[in-house]
Amino acid sequence: MISIVPGKLVYWRGDGAIVIEIKSFSRLLIRLIESGKTEQVDVQDIALKVSSESPAHTHLLAKDKEWELAVERYEIIKPLLLLKKRTAESVQTVARKSNKGVATIYRWLKTYEETGLVSSLLRQKRSDSGTLKLDPEVNELIDSYIQNHYLKQERKSITKVFTLLKSECQKLELPVPHKNTVYARIKQLDRKNTFKSRLGAKAAKQKYDPKTGSFPGADYPNSVVQVDHTPVDIIVVDEQHRHPIGRPFLTICLDVATKMISGFKMTLDPPGSSSAGLCLSQAILPKENWLAKRDIDAEWPIFGKMQKIHVDNAKEFRGDMLKRACQQHGIILEFRPRGQPNYGPHVERAFRTFMQEVQDLPGTTFSNVQMKLDYDSEGKACMTLSELDLWFSVFVVYCYHHRPHRGISNIPPIKLYSEAIFGSKDKPGIGLPFPIEDEETLRLDFTPYIKRSIQPHGVEADYIFYYSDALRKWIGTPDEDTPNKSKKFIFARDPRDISHIYFLDPDSKRYVPIPYLNSSHPSISLWELKAAKKLVVDNEAYAIDEETIFRGIEKLRKIEEEAIEKTRLAKQQRATEKRKRRQAERRRNWQVEHNVKPSIEINDELTPEEDEILPFTDIELY
Repeated sequence: MISIVPGKLVYWRGDGAIVIEIKSFSRLLIRLIESGKTEQVDVQDIALKVSSESPAHTHLLAKDKEWELAVERYEIIKPLLLLKKRTAESVQTVARKSNKGVATIYRWLKTYEETGLVSSLLRQKRSDSGTLKLDPEVNELIDSYIQNHYLKQERKSITKVFTLLKSECQKLELPVPHKNTVYARIKQLDRKNTFKSRLGAKAAKQKYDPKTGSFPGADYPNSVVQVDHTPVDIIVVDEQHRHPIGRPFLTICLDVATKMISGFKMTLDPPGSSSAGLCLSQAILPKENWLAKRDIDAEWPIFGKMQKIHVDNAKEFRGDMLKRACQQHGIILEFRPRGQPNYGPHVERAFRTFMQEVQDLPGTTFSNVQMKLDYDSEGKACMTLSELDLWFSVFVVYCYHHRPHRGISNIPPIKLYSEAIFGSKDKPGIGLPFPIEDEETLRLDFTPYIKRSIQPHGVEADYIFYYSDALRKWIGTPDEDTPNKSKKFIFARDPRDISHIYFLDPDSKRYVPIPYLNSSHPSISLWELKAAKKLVVDNEAYAIDEETIFRGIEKLRKIEEEAIEKTRLAKQQRATEKRKRRQAERRRNWQVEHNVKPSIEINDELTPEEDEILPFTDIELY
């Protein structure tokens, strides 16, 4: 992780400067190199390099073997990146261990530190790129001998494999490849799979898998972050009618070292790659604007790229999007061993804490049927998803981060994070992480993407067509490997609004927004699209096409509007009937009150003299 520490060279408004002091989570004291002046600046305003261009997205365009080579180069220089003081001896040691030249290691370090991205280590195309280097039969022979001789438990040496290969090439009168070619081909193999093929699965697990219950290196912020999902123990209601609509799902990113929540996502949809990507992007990005939009006046200081993400084996964590996005940003994606839940105690313990708080809210489902008893969860439900999201945000930044945590010696997570960043009297701080220069690009990196060919009418995604002039030059482009087929390009798609998709231009290596071909269509979400497709499929009289889908969406929205209006009229009718019943009851009570017979009988047979009423005849004088 690239950190901001005193003495670090940074750039502010294009000028070089040295960090003098870290004033707070968002402010630095720097000294300009050229003028010698000192300035207090925002962390967001400094950069690691002079250029502020957003990083290229070559991690998605690179082929698998090219990307594996770039990742391998990153793994070689990673020990040097972690050193606070890099010496020539340390560089020579790494060069010797990796069989690389010292100049090569220095070149890789310079290239990586300029961008902080693994894609910068991709091999650049040579001027003679595309010319045939080896005979195709020799290539196949090399692969065959590696597979059938080297990747076996007899564990033949590379020299032995090359000797056998050389003999076979001479026998078949083929050109003999250089020994270094065989060495290079073997070094490109996955280390763990190679170790497993030669020494067995158990030995590979002991060497490459993490030890049970421990996280090596999880001793500073953003070193290891656990990501997981869980259903929330509460029923939420819809925004319009306040009717119960079910339990939401919560995705969180938990920093293992400090127990800080670095990001979360609350959704009604089952866990998927989109919720995982949105949660991770929030964990990496600063949160000041996010808090301000919700009028939350509290600190949520943790941000920055994590070194390792630890996840379970759910399918949403095994997609190409998450894998390549993590590799592009130098993040290790590590999976929990199957059947060993003790590898995820930190995030599971956090979930238990959150659910205990949620169970005090109206509409809770509790953790099991025994605890729920006869409690009417749906009848008591009163919070919408947005209200629950705001409630959880307040709980995290005001309560959870400031409470003593037993897992970290009863220290509040935010206090431990502050000590790790700024240091204490016993231990120096690691400094602030560098801010992300292009936040929108990072969000798109962690957004699910699709691959589509570009036709004269544009791009089709789930029966919906998109077009922009940016696609014009790529119409009908043939695939490089299979020229008889059209090349498929990468399009990122935000599931919350699919009125635009984002085309990754191979030339500029930047995302370009592509709108609907038919601009009259309304903005919809991916979930609305799925509901409309289901409506069309259920009605066998229709064939699925774009117009049918948007007619279905229009019908769904009309049903919703009619339901809202009917509910309003029903409420109005019930209020009117209640008022009428109340008035009828009041009239009935009035009639009962005024129809009561008097309790004193009147004697109608009195004489006129007796009937005469005299004033004060019943008053005695004293």
